[in-house]
Parts: sequence; C-alpha cells; structure tokens
Amino acid sequence: MPGKNPYYDPSKAHHTPEGFTNAEPQNRQEGDLKRWRKERKEQGLPVPPEKGYEHFVSQWWQAADFSGTDDRLWFLGHACLLLRVSGRYILTDPALSDRASPLIFYGPKRKTPVAASVDKLPKIDVVLFSHNHYDHLDRMTVRRLLRRFPDVQFMVPLGMKSWLTRRGAKHVEELDWWEERTFGEITISAVPARHWSMRTLWDRNRSLWCGWVVAHPLLKFYFSGDSGYSDQFEKIGQRLGPFDLAAIPVGAYAPRWFMSAQHMDPQQAVEVFIELRCHKAVPIHWGVFELADESLDEPLRELSQAVSQSDLPEMEFKPLKIGASISKG
Repeated sequence: MPGKNPYYDPSKAHHTPEGFTNAEPQNRQEGDLKRWRKERKEQGLPVPPEKGYEHFVSQWWQAADFSGTDDRLWFLGHACLLLRVSGRYILTDPALSDRASPLIFYGPKRKTPVAASVDKLPKIDVVLFSHNHYDHLDRMTVRRLLRRFPDVQFMVPLGMKSWLTRRGAKHVEELDWWEERTFGEITISAVPARHWSMRTLWDRNRSLWCGWVVAHPLLKFYFSGDSGYSDQFEKIGQRLGPFDLAAIPVGAYAPRWFMSAQHMDPQQAVEVFIELRCHKAVPIHWGVFELADESLDEPLRELSQAVSQSDLPEMEFKPLKIGASISKG
C-alpha cells in the first residue's frame, strides 16, 4: 500500500508503519518554520564571522595531507571525516560540492574551500552515510567516488540503499540501530541519533538516520552524524564505549527554540563527550555551510567556554582546522 514502511517492526519504538521516528517527543509546533524564517530575515541572520569570511578561512582552513601510515582522523569540513585505521580508510558523510542543495544555483553555499577533492583522497574502503539530507548525502560527490572507487563499500541506515544502487553503487549495506557488520578486523555498528530525513516533498522520514561506531582492536571511533541531544548518547557509551576518537556536532543550533530537536549546541556536545566516555573528540558540523542563525565561528567560541566551565576542563575536545588531523595518542 502507498506509504507503507517495508522495514516496519512494531517491536521497535523508532519504527512507524509509514517510516521512522525519534524516541524523544517532537517539540516543534505548527508554524514554527515560518516564524523562524521571518525572524532570521528581519534580523539579517546569519551574520559573517567576527573578522569576516576571508580571515575565518585563513585561520580555520588548510589543505589536507594524507601522508604517513599511523592511525589518524582528518576533519574535512562539516560532517565529512576520514579515518585511517590499520591502513584502511573510512569516509563519513562526504558532501564536497559548492552547495548543500538539489540545485546548483540555489541553497546553502559552501563558505570554506574543500580540504581534499575526491581525486586527492587515498583509496577509500568504506563510506558511511548518517542520513539523506543534502549537506550529508551529495549526488555529485557520490558519482565522483564511484568513478574513482567503483568497488567501495557503502554503509547506510534503513531506506537509503536504493538511492545509492540507482547511482551505480555495487556494495551497499543497510543497518537498523544497534545492528553491525564486520569487515576483517573492523566492526561497524549503526547507533541511534535524534534527527529526521527528507530529500523530496514526498519522502519525509521514509529512511532512517543514525550515527556510526567503528571498532578495531587498535582503535574505537564514534561518528554522530546529525543529532539533537538525547539520553541515547549515554547508552551508546555504555554499550560500545569508551571511544579513542569521536566526532560530535556543535553547529546549526540557533535559534535553540527551533533547532534543539535536531541539532545540539556546544554545551550539550560537552555533555555528550562525557557520556560517550571519549578520550579525544573533534567538533564537527561547523564552518562550511550557514544552516542556522549563528555565525560560522560562534560554535567555536561557545565550545571553548563550555569546556572551560565543565566538570572536565582538561578534556581533549578542541576544534581542528578544516583539513587538519589528530591521532589516537
């Protein structure tokens, strides 16, 4: 029947007959989107970074360098990261086009350069997608990846496989929350997130959203994807942590009354660092696309303040330049 969810499992609270939902209650009201758009237009938001876009790029961007052989994590901008573990490369949410949009002439425009184009990447073994929004799943980037790495393995949440296979992907695994797949010594698990999905006017929440855990005997990595704050992070930390490296979002949170259901703010991200039991974490989802009301550099200032005021002011949760990297040690 039209609208039926082929994955529907009535025993799972995040499944519905039509698609998927969050475990947490929806706190948006009818008319909120219209109100937000009106307010941000009246206030001229978002404003540029404190010292302008050019200074921001010079301070927070560099071309990525993938030399070396050690286990390492690169922040390539927004939610795109590259993890090297035991000589294998895992890429998350690569959206490397000029806009996060179905249109090449309209929609959120990239404000910082791409740190590494597809032709500059090392051989990618696995690509993880957290959900299908345009700032995370980009059609042109996927096409370029498939041209260069035709046998790459894609890992996606439920409902996204057909989109990739229609574009020529040969190896796609769909997972529900808490499911896992093993590739040699690497185990990849899909974990809960608080978000939503939509790519057209007709497919809202028809596919799932998730975070990912990559576990190897030498390293354990957590990637949040997009998520508002919830008690799921503590459960992830208890079941699959602690984590050597993690990627936690800190941007697209303003105004909080409108964005909190789908994006966490820097203060909440600090709580998530603690709940996940992280050793080191990289803040993500900032500095590339203006998706909410805060400036591109505001999340970094708020994160610094949140860390200093936390119960663990020495925590290793500090921003990397776009294009820079950190190691486990």
